[in-house]
Amino acid sequence: MRSPALRHVLTHLITPLLMCVGMGLAYMGAFVTPEPHHLPVAVVGTTPQAKVFAQTVKDTAGEKLDVRTVATRADAVGLLRSREVTGAYVPSAKAPELLVASAASDMGAMAVEKVFTPVAAGQGVPLKITDVARPVADDPTGQGLFFLMIAVSIGSYASVAAIGAAGAALALRVRALLAVGVSAVVGCVGALLAGPVFHLAHHDLAGVWGMAWLYSAGILLIGVGLHTFLKRWTTLTMMVLFVMLNFTSSGGLFQPELQNAFFGTLHAFWNGAGFVEGVRSLLYFGDDGLGRTVWTLVLWLLAGVLVTAVAAVHEGRTRREAAPAGNGAEAGAASAAPETGRTGPRHAKDEAARHAEDEAEEEAEESVGV
Repeated sequence: MRSPALRHVLTHLITPLLMCVGMGLAYMGAFVTPEPHHLPVAVVGTTPQAKVFAQTVKDTAGEKLDVRTVATRADAVGLLRSREVTGAYVPSAKAPELLVASAASDMGAMAVEKVFTPVAAGQGVPLKITDVARPVADDPTGQGLFFLMIAVSIGSYASVAAIGAAGAALALRVRALLAVGVSAVVGCVGALLAGPVFHLAHHDLAGVWGMAWLYSAGILLIGVGLHTFLKRWTTLTMMVLFVMLNFTSSGGLFQPELQNAFFGTLHAFWNGAGFVEGVRSLLYFGDDGLGRTVWTLVLWLLAGVLVTAVAAVHEGRTRREAAPAGNGAEAGAASAAPETGRTGPRHAKDEAARHAEDEAEEEAEESVGV
């Protein structure tokens, strides 16, 4: 390719094109064809008829459902509130009932309704649906927490781009402190959005802030540390980690049993799932399961601290190695300046201009992800 300018543009187009491919694969792979995979449900009853009915449902559904029997309706409600099952069917010749917890997953509740409504219809009786954990009226589908996670995520990884591009001259410990401070602000924004602005959270707003801060701090520290090594490729990496893999596996739209095995597996330990499921526990399920999700976010935060510490060691070693070379170059430029007139200062100015241009290009490319 003869044109350097064209080659330069085409090189910079690699990032957005990779984002296009990655976002398409991630979002369409995760969301386009939701199908149950071992969706846990319960049938209430211990009689032989109830057990035969449960086995019939299992045989008909195959791998789509995992069916268990429980002794009482109260036991079924307990399983729903602990999110061990997605729905529970109470057989009855006259008034069958389906128990769901739509706050855990509106799509999951709809999926079990599709399974058991034809069963009741086959008996010629209407199916009563009881929601034992309904979302607040301001968030009728329960998906507001997913969009809250998106807002907090964007505030976090966009701040990585700003700190990396505009704060490159700062010591890493200063950048890390900025990351911690920014994450606290992002957490405040998330709490305000969840509470006073959109009323997703009617209580435990301090807990929502704490979850948002943990989540944001982990992203920011990982990003600040990675920027030392990846430079202009940091944004693409952050998009892969905290958008493509993160949003899709969070459980905010579809619970993991409605997704393929890849995204369902990520849900078990990815930080977006930790945030969404943690806030759900806090708001709707009496803190059940909250401890595990908090530990998920803590481990991601510790990973950020580790990456930042490695980056600090690397930057310190780089500065020590560059110092003798820099002193030698200054001495050489000083001795050459009398012989070449303005060559030394002009060379230094050109180097500074090139460095500024590189930084501007890096900042522009990082902003693509924002």
